[in-house]
Amino acid sequence: KLLSEALQTLATEHQEVEKNKLLSEDDCYDALSSRVSSRLEAEPEYCTCTNHSRHSTRRKQCIYVASHWNTIPQVGFRRLQGGRGGGRENLTVSVLSHRTSLPAPMFSRNDVSIWSILKKCIGMELSKIAMPVILNEPLSFLQRLTEYMEHTYLIHQANTTTDSMERMKCVAAFAVSAVASQWERTGKPFNPLLGETYELIREDLGFRWMSEQVSHHPPVSAFHAEGLQEDFLFHGSIYPKLKFWGKSVEAEPKGIISLELPKYNEAYTWTNPTCCVHNIIVGQLWIEQYGNVEVINHKTGERCSLIFKPCGLFGKELHKVEGYILDKSKKKLCAIYGKWTECLYTVDADTFDAHKKSDKKNSEEKKSNMQTSVDEEPEEMPLPDGDTVQVIPGSELIWRIAPRPDNSAEFYAFSTFAMQLNELEEGMKGVLPPTDCRLRPDIRHMEKGDIDSASAEKKRVEEKQRLSRKNRSKSTEEWKTRWFHQGTNPHNKAQDWLYSNSYWDRNYSLLPDIY
Repeated sequence: KLLSEALQTLATEHQEVEKNKLLSEDDCYDALSSRVSSRLEAEPEYCTCTNHSRHSTRRKQCIYVASHWNTIPQVGFRRLQGGRGGGRENLTVSVLSHRTSLPAPMFSRNDVSIWSILKKCIGMELSKIAMPVILNEPLSFLQRLTEYMEHTYLIHQANTTTDSMERMKCVAAFAVSAVASQWERTGKPFNPLLGETYELIREDLGFRWMSEQVSHHPPVSAFHAEGLQEDFLFHGSIYPKLKFWGKSVEAEPKGIISLELPKYNEAYTWTNPTCCVHNIIVGQLWIEQYGNVEVINHKTGERCSLIFKPCGLFGKELHKVEGYILDKSKKKLCAIYGKWTECLYTVDADTFDAHKKSDKKNSEEKKSNMQTSVDEEPEEMPLPDGDTVQVIPGSELIWRIAPRPDNSAEFYAFSTFAMQLNELEEGMKGVLPPTDCRLRPDIRHMEKGDIDSASAEKKRVEEKQRLSRKNRSKSTEEWKTRWFHQGTNPHNKAQDWLYSNSYWDRNYSLLPDIY
């Protein structure tokens, strides 16, 4: 009945739709948008949802995520198949298109005195400091982690080449792109509650993701993503160690990140660079990433050694990334350079070394003739849009950041991908576990612009978490993670949190009440 009514509505609004389309009880057509559009997709596509047959026996719901990111969504039909086993499902129609903005713009932080909060906390970990909600952005840290997947196409690209060095280029670019979303993002994500989870299925990008807050003290977030075509596994755990140093906040993302490509029986591991937010007391906030990142191919022994450069006294090195891909005998195979806020290029190692030598000589000559004022540091601010990377002749572009939407400044400097992370459609409520970030009340209130309710709810859920922890300490009950367990990373043998392979069974009967 639901399917018939949905199709009848669409046929009324769009005269081009054939009036005599027949639906069998085995097929489900999903409208990508109910808004007016003059064009229909020429042919239906088959949805590759893999979890239809894994739901419980109650009526099933399927959310199809539209692949269109443009602001004028098209109307079309998608045929949804049953489960892998051939079983038929009762599916409800969900009309869904990705949003292009948040429900309300961000609040001004100009009237907030951060110094009054932090002046007694120098050297302390920020996870132990009660921060006002206005300094947050309306995303949980678990959702923020999901932004690793914005440039998933680089993984798919790696799978298309038989050359291990070309695959390393793609994986290295993916590792750099994982931090690109932090550019100009000066809001603090909400600390996840113990047991909090987040899932994201993106048919258009070819992956599904889930994560869980597996520890509160210290805060540890574990995640697991897989290609919908079973073409990759991406997993890891992050322990963000944050400290306040007077004028800046430093976040050291401890933890292991692993990427597996089953097609080539390869596994890559790396860690993220350190992130630092400057001028948190006075002046314009700005972000830099610095430190060494080494991506290792555990099968071939090849590695990509990258340096995220600190900006330096006059900001000349701001945002710069450079390094080399080395074979197992540490011979340079090629160079990689660029900026984590813009793009990455690869070039012959000898050409890169010659360019660096020439560039260093020219810089020293300019420095001897240059006069600067100690009161001015214009280069320390993030540079404006547009390429600022000097391209060496013979270079090949391997990654470019996705452009931010025009309204990004209004909405916490979110990318288009980040805008969509906290979307909550009616159909999702019957599918998501009660611990999912989208159901967290303080984040939902902040997203809607209700800062007072967000602050009150943040205080309530944190107090509820403290009470639960206190009650457990009085009994023999111990906290047990649901979707991950501690173990040894199979690739570098370090301690890690490993996925327990049961989340997508959709059995949520024993989950804690955390909200």
